[in-house]
Amino acid sequence: MGVVNTPQIVCDLVRMTARRISIFPLTGAIIFPGMQLPLHIFEPRYRDLVGDSLARDRKIGMIQPKGQGTHPPLFTVGCLARIHDVEALDDGRYNIILEGVQRFSIVNELNVTTSFRQVEAELWEEDEIGDALSLAERASLEIESRRFAEAQGYSVDWSAVSQLDDYSLVNAIAQIAPFDYAAKQALLEARGLSDRADTIVQLMQFFGRHDGSDDRVTLQ
Repeated sequence: MGVVNTPQIVCDLVRMTARRISIFPLTGAIIFPGMQLPLHIFEPRYRDLVGDSLARDRKIGMIQPKGQGTHPPLFTVGCLARIHDVEALDDGRYNIILEGVQRFSIVNELNVTTSFRQVEAELWEEDEIGDALSLAERASLEIESRRFAEAQGYSVDWSAVSQLDDYSLVNAIAQIAPFDYAAKQALLEARGLSDRADTIVQLMQFFGRHDGSDDRVTLQ
């Protein structure tokens, strides 16, 4: 698999028409158009995936699995991403930075001979980068984020946060918030910046404590 690090933000969006997508199922990892996500790739089949992608179009579909195992069922919605930067290590591993391009919905999984999975997908026609929250929505998101961060013991540079535009703020929180995989998927599937911001606020209010095993906030 891969190890997820903190996402970065980019500004350019690219329209795609691809329907056949090679996918990287990874629990807890989502990416939005216009955002970046660093990954460390070490599992052989995903090293194959990255190598194939670099040889073709540099595109990978990030999507969450619904379970464990070598071939778990998948959620329907993921996000197509471009390999923006890559470091090939001597032992065959990769450090890559993905740049989100466009969300997609799986139509069906393809029968392939590659070690990695491929799907037929419909790409969403969307462009949220120009969307804006109302003053009340922005204030609610910032207030609830401060409360949540304080309750979880996170150190946040709030002066830097206040300088982010609405699009960057909402999607950065959606990517890095320590919610469980189902909550992450709800954020990925939320259409429109206002709906996603509202979902974030509700999740921060609803998720109340650690499960005792790690730093991920859960409903249990």
